[in-house]
Amino acid sequence: MSRANLNDIMIFMAVADAGSFVAGGLAMGLSRSAAGKAIGRLEDRLGTRLFNRNTRTLSLTEEGETFYRRGLEVVASVDEAEASVARRGGRPRGVLRLTVPDAFGKLIVLPVIQKYLATWPEIQVEVSFTDRVADIIEEGFDLAVRIGAAPSDTRLVSRVVARYRAILCASPSYVAERGEPFDVDALDTHDCLIFSSRGNRQSWRFRREGGGWAKAGGRSRVRLDSAEAIRDAAIAGLGIALLPEFLIASDLAAGRLRHLLPELQTEEVKIVAIYPDKRLLEPRVRQFVDLLVEEVRP
Repeated sequence: MSRANLNDIMIFMAVADAGSFVAGGLAMGLSRSAAGKAIGRLEDRLGTRLFNRNTRTLSLTEEGETFYRRGLEVVASVDEAEASVARRGGRPRGVLRLTVPDAFGKLIVLPVIQKYLATWPEIQVEVSFTDRVADIIEEGFDLAVRIGAAPSDTRLVSRVVARYRAILCASPSYVAERGEPFDVDALDTHDCLIFSSRGNRQSWRFRREGGGWAKAGGRSRVRLDSAEAIRDAAIAGLGIALLPEFLIASDLAAGRLRHLLPELQTEEVKIVAIYPDKRLLEPRVRQFVDLLVEEVRP
């Protein structure tokens, strides 16, 4: 088998895994056009179509499914060869592409990146700071750091990096005008600042005295898609917020926000590292996740 043939097979596997010429090509360091030409060459050599293509979806043909299963054996052999070298050195190198929540990324992840770069000089890092939930595989990210539950996508694996306490808070000006809630039910008469992104709204849950969890009511006149914006809105007196402790610790200490119902037990805020499911994780990803766990655990 020529090197060119092997490379086309690896491109085919990347496109099949990603379900996209754009993401598959990006995973191989190629443009969409170059990935498409490689698949075309492979199909010409095999004399059959490997993908069903239309303007919206890309799927394997029956022949493509068969070739994909055999291609897994090729990829396994390549992975084994890489692993034999990685075990000897295992030094992170290349470009690590991250997507991280805006506020958490700037406050917590950025110092970790600084330490990571100082430790591994052969690494470069590209970071997207956004509270938007990115499609890791489609957009070609090595790793995502998210606040909340693990993903349901079976192509992804997750690791809990840290857990933070969620705190109910409001500005002194809001409390002076609207009063302080004396229990969960009293939230029904207050304005609550809710995180909402692409139709997914945050729900507030608190543990009752009997041990069960209860959802809080409350009006939601202001909904935002950024935790940092919710904090700013709370400081401005627009309502009550439920935010992770790392984000508002300095505001509580400075008196810009007040901790409401401090005896109330809230759900933990999980910080989760998410990356594509691979049998052998690249050293650049593995080392960063390990450092993240070590540095950000409260």
